[in-house]
Amino acid sequence: MTKLEQQTAEGLIPVALTHCVEYEYRAVHEAVRNCLQAIHFAPSTGAKVLVKPNFLKVDSNGLCCTHPVVVEAVCETLLEYGCSVTVGDSPAFGSAASVARSIGLLEGLERLNVPLITLDSPTCVKFESGTSIGISRSALECDMLLNVPRMKAHTQMRTTFAVKNLFGCVSGVRKAIAHSTHGDKANAFRELLVDVALALPPAVSVADGIVCMHKTGPSGGAPYSLGLIGAAGDPVSLDTALYSVLGCTVDEMPLWGELQRKNLRGAFEEQLEYVLASPYEFDAGGFILPYQLTPETFHPVRLLRSSVKRLWKRYLCP
Repeated sequence: MTKLEQQTAEGLIPVALTHCVEYEYRAVHEAVRNCLQAIHFAPSTGAKVLVKPNFLKVDSNGLCCTHPVVVEAVCETLLEYGCSVTVGDSPAFGSAASVARSIGLLEGLERLNVPLITLDSPTCVKFESGTSIGISRSALECDMLLNVPRMKAHTQMRTTFAVKNLFGCVSGVRKAIAHSTHGDKANAFRELLVDVALALPPAVSVADGIVCMHKTGPSGGAPYSLGLIGAAGDPVSLDTALYSVLGCTVDEMPLWGELQRKNLRGAFEEQLEYVLASPYEFDAGGFILPYQLTPETFHPVRLLRSSVKRLWKRYLCP
């Protein structure tokens, strides 16, 4: 069976993209709900859903993390479906609570009575590639993840969306160690990112692309108003759609190349069906991607500094 015959037999993958130009709660809530309905999202009543935003670090300008309005709207939509909802991440620095406080999310979670956790308590997961890593038990044991990345430029991956965001389910400093041990070995680190995403429970993904970060990233970049909320039933399909929104090619995107190298369903544009707006309805012409990528590995000195900073943030900052 050819690839075309196979995808025809399996059917196209629905991806929902919709316009949402500002972080006004009712508009965002409606956009999230419409996107999830359009991809036929139908969780079981009482399903344990872990909402996984991007909580990179304490964020004073509110740009390197998923916007709190999007996280809150996702949580409320899941509650309307009858799900049991928890929000969690393992930030690069500090706790999930300290990051959530810095971006103004705590009040919204308290309103909805949704608990917030740091994704610690790792379980060692071994992959066919021969590598292993400690993934949070909370992520592994939920019924479903609702993955909520922010669209950002990234100096190592050129962009970061849904697949990369799931790497935050790896507990604590293990993420930095993985950079150091795998980042200088051809595509080993990218393969690890994909392995982690595939090891997790089903990860429906909703992208915050209302205001993106461009020029550089995953922090320190500039805002770019794209006005997009997107959703897909898996992170690979959503990433492919967002690459298309930005007009990217596979050769430009190391992680997209790895997804296609593994021949993952959803990694090819012809496998997608856009059930709301198409990628070409969004103006990404001014979105600037990092030109020269930095190494995926972390120098040992940087790793040490990162570990000390992480401990400082974790134990001396509430």
